[in-house]
Amino acid sequence: MTADVDVVLPCLDEAEALPWVLERIPPGWRAIVVDNGSTDGSDRIARGLGATVVHEERRGFGAACHAGLLAAEAEYVCFCDCDASLDPGLLTGFVRQVAAEESDLVLGRRRPQGLGAWPPHARAGNLALSRMLRRRTGLRLHDLGPMRAARRDALLALDLTDRRSGYPLQMVVRAADAGWRVTEVDVPYLPRSGKSKVTGTWRGTWQAVRDMRSVLSERRAGGVGGGVR
Repeated sequence: MTADVDVVLPCLDEAEALPWVLERIPPGWRAIVVDNGSTDGSDRIARGLGATVVHEERRGFGAACHAGLLAAEAEYVCFCDCDASLDPGLLTGFVRQVAAEESDLVLGRRRPQGLGAWPPHARAGNLALSRMLRRRTGLRLHDLGPMRAARRDALLALDLTDRRSGYPLQMVVRAADAGWRVTEVDVPYLPRSGKSKVTGTWRGTWQAVRDMRSVLSERRAGGVGGGVR
């Protein structure tokens, strides 16, 4: 599809995965690789493959994602992990839904493909957070994954403040409080390239859950509540 789209790709030492990811960016879309302190030449590789590279010195998934959002200029902004676990080519359907005003925020519901794609502790943490999100917002989501799409101006208006692992959840919570329509789309979830910086260990998963629980404790903003399809 033809659309004005930027794809934000938070990156920390993903030299091995970058070629696979960037070659799957839809034609005409801009890839924004946000280097979050890589030491393996990820920024050089990304630039050599035609991506726009943004450097974010403050460590944190949310810090990288938000730096990419601020650097984006397109009408539509997508987010996708840069570890080859998710195919950014699938984002065309996400943007199509938003452009057709069928949804305000489209999320990828991860469907594991093969052994090791989604460690049990990471899946358990995600399930617990989904249940807490339902109690907080009424949204019946199954996953809080990183693959998503929305309009840039609308995302900026959410005034997201989390700069750690709670950023994706804060986006959903504030979208729900603002009355956004939230849609889930099944996406294949592949074994990632390299070792996860967050969900690869129990400690990392627990820290992510702590970050997200603090987001859920935020005072509810004004709005009519969201819906999910």
